[in-house]
This record gives sequence, C-alpha cells and structure tokens, in this order.
Amino acid sequence: MLAANHDGEWVMVSTCDLAGVVRGKAVPWRDLPGRLKSGIGWVPANQTIDPFGGIPADAPYGALGDLRLIPVPETGVRIGGDGAPSQVLMLSDIVETDGSPWAACPRRFLADALAALQAEFGLTMLAAFEQEFTLSGLPGDTASFAFRSFEMVAPLADRIEAWASRAGLPLEQLLPEYGGMQYEITMKPAEGLAAADQTVLLRELVIAAARVDGMKASFSPKPSADGIGNGVHIHFSFRDRDGRPATGSGLLDDPAGPVSPLAGSFCAGIIRHMPALCALTAPSPPSYLRLVPHSWSAAYNSFGYRDREAGLRISPVLTMPGMDPAEQANMEYRAADACASPYIALGALVRAGLEGLRTGLQTPPLTAADPEQMSAAERQATPLVRLPDSLEAALEALQSDRAANGWLAPGQRQAFFAMKRQEAKAAAGMTSAALCTRYAGIY
Repeated sequence: MLAANHDGEWVMVSTCDLAGVVRGKAVPWRDLPGRLKSGIGWVPANQTIDPFGGIPADAPYGALGDLRLIPVPETGVRIGGDGAPSQVLMLSDIVETDGSPWAACPRRFLADALAALQAEFGLTMLAAFEQEFTLSGLPGDTASFAFRSFEMVAPLADRIEAWASRAGLPLEQLLPEYGGMQYEITMKPAEGLAAADQTVLLRELVIAAARVDGMKASFSPKPSADGIGNGVHIHFSFRDRDGRPATGSGLLDDPAGPVSPLAGSFCAGIIRHMPALCALTAPSPPSYLRLVPHSWSAAYNSFGYRDREAGLRISPVLTMPGMDPAEQANMEYRAADACASPYIALGALVRAGLEGLRTGLQTPPLTAADPEQMSAAERQATPLVRLPDSLEAALEALQSDRAANGWLAPGQRQAFFAMKRQEAKAAAGMTSAALCTRYAGIY
C-alpha cells in the first residue's frame, strides 16, 4: 500500500490481539528492509494483556518465551500528514524465533481457517466489515441520517477519504447513523484476510483523523449506557474454484432457495454455534448492553431475510435491469463489535461455517417472526435460542461447546479465557455508566 519513501518517519509494526487492541513496536523507516526478514522482538505474554492493561496471574505464558513480529509490507499505511504528524502502521505475523508460525497468532488463526475452507470445499470468502463509531467534540447535536449531520463532519470526512485513498483502503460509504453523534464507515468486499487487515487499519486511521480535528472517535459497543450501541457487521460471500459466485441468489422467491447448499450449510454452522461465537465476536461486558431484543442488533441465533434483528441475515440484492443477484448475494453476521480482533471474529465465523459444511447441515429455516413474541414451543421448533446476556455467559457457552472450544490453539485458548475472566471480574464492580465510559476511552 505504500508508494513513497518515508525516511524520517517511524513504522509501528503491530498486531491486533485477543483484546482487539493494536499493539506493537516502532522502528525507523530506514531499518524496515532488514526487519522484513528478522522481525521485531515480541513476547507471548503480550497476547494476554487485557483492555485495562493487566496480565492475568493464570495466563499460560508468564515471563517465559520470545517471538518475532514479521512485518507484512502490503498492509503498511501512512496515517497522518497534510499538516498533521505522520507515521506508518504496518501489520505483522507473529512467528517463533526460528521463523515458524506461532500457533497463537491472531492473523494466522484467520489465515488457517480460510485455507481449510478453500482446501476442503473450494470456497474463497469475500468479506466486508461495517463499522459504527461515535464522535465526541462535535459542535452540535446530530440528527439521524441527516445531511447537516454529515456536513458537520465534512473536514473529517475529507481527511478520512484522502488518507484512505492514499493507503489503498477501498472505502464505500460514510454516513451519519441513527444514534446521536453516531456514524458508520464501510469498505468494499475483499478476500477474507485482506478484509480483516483493512478493518484494523481503517479503524486506527479514523481515530487518528478525528484527533486532528479535536474530536474523539470511539468504536466501543456501548459508548454510553443510555445511547445507541456500535456494532461491527460482518458481511461475507463465496466464490468457487473458478471464481464464480457460490453464495446463491439471495432471492426469497428463487425455486432453489436464496442461498446455495454450500452456503446454507456454512450458515447452519454459524447458527448452531452462535452462542459460543459471541465470546469471540462480542467479547466485552458492554457488548451485552447492546445485544438485547429490539435494539437492531442481535439477541437470538435467528436466520433472517433482510431482518436487522437477526443474528445472521440474508442481505438485500438488487434486481434492477443489468444487475446479477448472484454477484451481490451475501450474509451479514450482526453479533459482533470492535472489542473483538477482526482476525478472531472472522476466523471464528469460518470455523463455525466449516463445522456446518463438514457435518452436512441443511440450510436453517428462516425466522419471519419476532422471537420475543414467539412461545417457547415455537422457538424450540426452529430452534431459536437467546444469545448470552453477559460476557461470563458467553464464555460458558464457548467452553461448553466442544467444537467451538477447540477452534483456538491450546495456549491461545487458555490465554483468552484467563484474560477475559480477569476483564469480567474487573468490570463487575462498575455501574453501567462507568463501564461504558471506561470502554469508550479504550476502543
């Protein structure tokens, strides 16, 4: 992504860890060529740092061990410039000191899942993340989807577009959202690993651009206890080995059904494992202040058709003349937020989908009614289950799901549970208002 010499600037070689935080080390640009081979020193315990900066006593790594961050050149983006301080952010793979992959690398977790999907079923995943965020420091109140709400941030919007264009990040939309001071930014679909890379980079770019204008952008799932939540909606579709669309038509009246058999099995795996998935895709205490019924988020493991309350929905496609629905068809997973590493969130979705494909699950039935208005018997017939209502409940669902509990590498799994249980314990004594304020300052 970098097309110029950046002498005089620093390169922050980073990883987006289990807490969804971008951490790393900076080196002078002039030293980057050597670092592409040798990497930068890192330690396993860094993967267990919780959002508040603590390392749990029962973490698996402790003071032992050494690793290397190997920069991935194509992920390098310049953040800043045009009168603002600038530096380069570059993502990395985490490897052992002999250069072999480290089993607990988040980026490797996604790459391995995508490789299995392609090897076993010939499917390449395209993905796009819709990211919602809240701005503080605006000159006035915003109105839902209003032009004046966009005009209010026009200088910031111009800066984001200029920086993203220079970085090669394929922006699609920036819009004022429903909530007060809330905006959403989306990118065009990319192959799975690139989509996750771009999501990490864009989030940091938006935060830095807002700071130039004296504003603060927060992607926290619930920036205020009485406000609208911020989600990260993950869209995905498939191509076969010949590059042809393999998701289906996305049309309810299609005699073959709106999704292909392979895509249907993939979706069925997500539906089956969604309670466990929440621990990995919505992994913070305030995540569960957002995942409540009638909040346009997700409260049940429902499979919906254009339903913004569904945990997983079939997105709309255009049937205008010249528009091919099969080229557009995609699914949207809605029980995710920015407290999750995009690599872990998307990798977990792929692992859940693989479970559905390997066991030959059938396309799940579409939920056309409000689960809250259905009887227990009606929900059981689908079957529909309420998603976890707390981080502790989500961790229990993950641990109880034999398949899902095996997706993370053993040390990675132990680190994740230790870190998240410490986080839940630290948050337990906070009021909802204090909790939301604290996380808004982190994410």
